[in-house]
Amino acid sequence: MEIINEQALSQCIRNAVRAELREHFRTGSNQLPKEEQLLSKQELADEFGISLVTLTDWMKKGLPFLRLHKRVFFERSKVLEIMRRQITNST
Repeated sequence: MEIINEQALSQCIRNAVRAELREHFRTGSNQLPKEEQLLSKQELADEFGISLVTLTDWMKKGLPFLRLHKRVFFERSKVLEIMRRQITNST
């Protein structure tokens, strides 16, 4: 006894997968949590309201960063942790 033929089942699965993918990308659920994002130098400088010169100075003083070819990125969670420690140590 055949309730649904193979072609109809295959089409049903394809439609369901397409709908899920559309929803996934529409809602932006493919993004990392904000704390886990990688930020460029400009993005980090903008977020903290500092100049690129100040950020470069912080890098020389030990702010951790990742280098990918010629580009530099910062792990937002690590930068925030260092900032929290600096504030705690200075009080």
